[in-house]
Amino acid sequence: MRIKICGLTSADAASAVLDAGADLVGFVFVEGTPRALDSTRAEWIRRLSGRGTVGVFRNASLETVIETRQRLRLDWVQLHGSEPDEWLDQLGKNVLRWVAVDNGGPNWDRVQNLAQCVMPLIDPGAGDGQVCEWTSLAQKRPPAVSFGLAGGLCPENVAEAVRRLRPALVDVSSGVESAPGIKDLDRVREFVSQARSAEAAMAAPQSSRRD
Repeated sequence: MRIKICGLTSADAASAVLDAGADLVGFVFVEGTPRALDSTRAEWIRRLSGRGTVGVFRNASLETVIETRQRLRLDWVQLHGSEPDEWLDQLGKNVLRWVAVDNGGPNWDRVQNLAQCVMPLIDPGAGDGQVCEWTSLAQKRPPAVSFGLAGGLCPENVAEAVRRLRPALVDVSSGVESAPGIKDLDRVREFVSQARSAEAAMAAPQSSRRD
């Protein structure tokens, strides 16, 4: 399972979060949002290349996504809007693709189809911290489907989310902050610890869990 910490706004913060155990760090290139970066002033992200950098876009043009990815040497891109799925053929496999939640759950057929080429990211909001209804998701989730989970995660609930849904990725932003765009490293470490512990417990043999 990968752990993504999103909404980083400085090189020092991104490096500290990676050192705290995150697999991926996200940078938001969505104008008007609280953690938005100007991609033309974020050349420092290039120094983090190869350590799991993710550029987050919402309804930008394909040309902008590709140009920004190349210029900042992003390892992943995240499409968090209504972008055409046809773009995925050009962007390759290192893509997080937002899947909306309606009436208590996502379109699981869509999740399964996307999972064949990219990482679907189930999020009930548009990066605004809205929590999924995990019980309903767990009941309807097809077996063995790979997906990421975002929306309202924090150190206090990520272990439950991992146990219930077994996501391939968990994604957090505001849940580990002291203020918008300012990460609290103690909360980041606790989030990582709780997620990893829950993952390890799920992987343990049944006899070990009972013990």
